[in-house]
Amino acid sequence: MSPHSDRTRLISSATRRGQGRRPVNPPIERASTMLSDRAEAIRDDTDGPTYGLDGGAAARQLRAALADLEGAADAFIVPSGLAAVTVPIMALTRPGDEVIATDAVYGPSRRFLARHQAARGVTTRFLPADTDAAGLIAALSDRTRLVLMESPASLTFEMIDVAAVAAACRERGVLTVIDNTWGAGLAFKPLAHGVDLSVQALTKYVSGHSDVLMGGIAANAPACLRAVAETIEDQGWHVSPDDAWLALRGLRTLPLRYAEQGRSGLRVAEWLQARPEVARVLYPPLPGSVGHDLWKRDFTGAASLMGVVLKGGTEAAARALLDALSLFGIGYSWGGFESLITHETHQMAYRERPPVLEGELIRLHIGLEDPADLIADLEHGFTAFRTALTLP
Repeated sequence: MSPHSDRTRLISSATRRGQGRRPVNPPIERASTMLSDRAEAIRDDTDGPTYGLDGGAAARQLRAALADLEGAADAFIVPSGLAAVTVPIMALTRPGDEVIATDAVYGPSRRFLARHQAARGVTTRFLPADTDAAGLIAALSDRTRLVLMESPASLTFEMIDVAAVAAACRERGVLTVIDNTWGAGLAFKPLAHGVDLSVQALTKYVSGHSDVLMGGIAANAPACLRAVAETIEDQGWHVSPDDAWLALRGLRTLPLRYAEQGRSGLRVAEWLQARPEVARVLYPPLPGSVGHDLWKRDFTGAASLMGVVLKGGTEAAARALLDALSLFGIGYSWGGFESLITHETHQMAYRERPPVLEGELIRLHIGLEDPADLIADLEHGFTAFRTALTLP
């Protein structure tokens, strides 16, 4: 194991000596067909990929860097963050199995479990969003094959004791998968906490520029790696060389962007917490927020994605807040260089047990802009929010 930090290793893997004269970044190899000199060599993959689906230099280097970052024996890349969640579930479950997740799991992951997996005979139990580790462990049954976790969870940012759940599942022969997009494989290391598979949307912080769709899957156990590799092969998943190159470029600067955005995120969260229009800020790094103690214990940094529960209000007033902003883009996704805002109250209706909120729910992603400018922009938004509430 290298003694160097993640920040250093993500760079030094590009500058390692002994590879001859070469560009710092790998070439982009756009190819479906790979030619061989001899007929007997066409199936020999020791000299590189035998077909375009196997990926070129950028894909290989990206996989190696992700595996190193995650502390994994290997890592795979797939065309979206959702695919990173669904591939391990498909690979590791069979008809009659049960999956356990919480009510706060990422919406498309929930849809996949409730629709596609149910049609395959794999059932899912969605526990209350605020279920703690003890409650989740108590819910395990003889049929439970896999537990899907998110910590923090989507939209409402509940935290869970991942290590405790992983240890209990391992004792019972239950597999664990965690969507670690918020931790980015950087601030939280799921495999080191006993989780079997760590997945994330590389679309977000790793690419960092809102121009790539991709997911990553990292694991150590040979059986898990083999099952995932076979499922990717059977499904024909492939990442384009251009996208792999862009994600690799983003990965090199991930620690710097993540740290800076985390600092700005905490500053904005502290300001929001003091606003009279705000009931709660859902942001684990913020003292007093949901899951702060677990975040402080297990994480070495923070993403800049948070939820804000307003004091009362209406959907129209929340939309007026969003429309009054000039620096926050209105759009889905997060983890890029730009700040974003979305109205999320309607998403609660998809849960089996919708949470009781004091008012409208909005989600903020804090980008690389000056946080003072973002705060001033939000001030305009709150003015519009208050005005909308006074209109007949």
